[in-house]
Amino acid sequence: MSQLIPRRKFLKGLGTVMALPLLEAMLPITALASSMKVRTNRIAFLFVPNGISMPQWTPQAEGYGFELPDVISPLSVVRGQFSVLTGLAQHNAFDLGDGPGDHARSAAAWLTGVHPRKTAGADIKNGISADQVAALRLGHLTPFPSLELGCERGAEAGNCDSGYSCAYSSNISWRSESTPVAKEINPRLVFERLFGSGDKGESAESRVLRTRYNKSVLDFVIEDASQLKTQIGSRDQRKLDEYFTAVREIEERLAKFDRANVAAGINGVRIPSGVPQDYGDHIRLMGDMMILAFQADLTRVATFMFANEGSNRSYPMVGVPEGHHDMSHHGTDPMKLKKKEQIDKFHVTQLAYILQKMASIKEPEGTLLDNSMVVYGGGIGDGDRHNHDDLPILLAGRGAGTLRAGAHNVYASNTPLNNLYLSLLDRMGVPTETLGDSTGKLQHLF
Repeated sequence: MSQLIPRRKFLKGLGTVMALPLLEAMLPITALASSMKVRTNRIAFLFVPNGISMPQWTPQAEGYGFELPDVISPLSVVRGQFSVLTGLAQHNAFDLGDGPGDHARSAAAWLTGVHPRKTAGADIKNGISADQVAALRLGHLTPFPSLELGCERGAEAGNCDSGYSCAYSSNISWRSESTPVAKEINPRLVFERLFGSGDKGESAESRVLRTRYNKSVLDFVIEDASQLKTQIGSRDQRKLDEYFTAVREIEERLAKFDRANVAAGINGVRIPSGVPQDYGDHIRLMGDMMILAFQADLTRVATFMFANEGSNRSYPMVGVPEGHHDMSHHGTDPMKLKKKEQIDKFHVTQLAYILQKMASIKEPEGTLLDNSMVVYGGGIGDGDRHNHDDLPILLAGRGAGTLRAGAHNVYASNTPLNNLYLSLLDRMGVPTETLGDSTGKLQHLF
């Protein structure tokens, strides 16, 4: 390893630009020899709608060593790598005199801490979201300032919740008070965006050739990849092979879903390519896209809406053919409560997959999960009450060595959720004094 490889090294081919994970060959020898920590931190916000079964979510004991309640029991595979935060609130998601519309407000305020203007017209008004505060400051360091993902398209206009624009319930990321950042729900399009050259004509030609000859994007960068392998050590070669394997595995899954969608076309109308019919497959594939983007330092900021706020999607895969929103209005009915719990546990099972995958990816200092901060939760506590205090919030990862994990931290009632975001932005190297209704930095995590 006689020559240092640039951190922003790309492998190039027809219609393809492939970024690389952090390799030892990209670090100065002095940094490796002296064990200096060269760590990149990432931040992700994963949103679920309609509240959560709080009695089955909230640990009984405070501090470390708590027993996992049923809803978060799937996270036993990453035990010790996440904390549950109780007592946080988004005050500006309450009606504050505006009447009904809690679903729209809860999504709009979740990352902003701002009370959205009640309108179904074009005069929407919210606030900048925590992810975009980070993206505006860090976006120049990566090819994509941020990545916005989801599993339900959602409208950007019209009345979706008691006089509130659909833009509020369909988006959690806001670049400005009047500009939501639309999410992408098609994993095929996300993949092409991450690994395309930026030249639309060339990228289209690449897609045609890959489809016609059943080739991978890796086939288009093989010459660059072969040359790179002569410049790196055996550990870096293994890391590169693992990365290439992950890319190829995602391509194979996308191809499988494309074939299934063609076969399942309704009345001759083809289902959009790349969108899995199985909801769990969809969430996991989008999670894998986020992980690849973090791993290759294509972005350090991401949001992921598992579903839009107020979603009435059914969950037959876990025995709930009824709609999610309908079950969230349980009225203490034992059957509805049980079905809501099953939906919540399904979501957490997908979260467990994402976190376990991040924990399996080694970096020069720790794992990808060690070098990330993943916030999971929503803007409603109990779906029947539509309350916006005592929110379900979970924080995973160690923030590049700046976070403690593994505890149930209980905060004073109505502590602003935005206090958490201020603290996490500090760990991203984006010190921010105020955000929405914040009152200070959150304690006991750092």
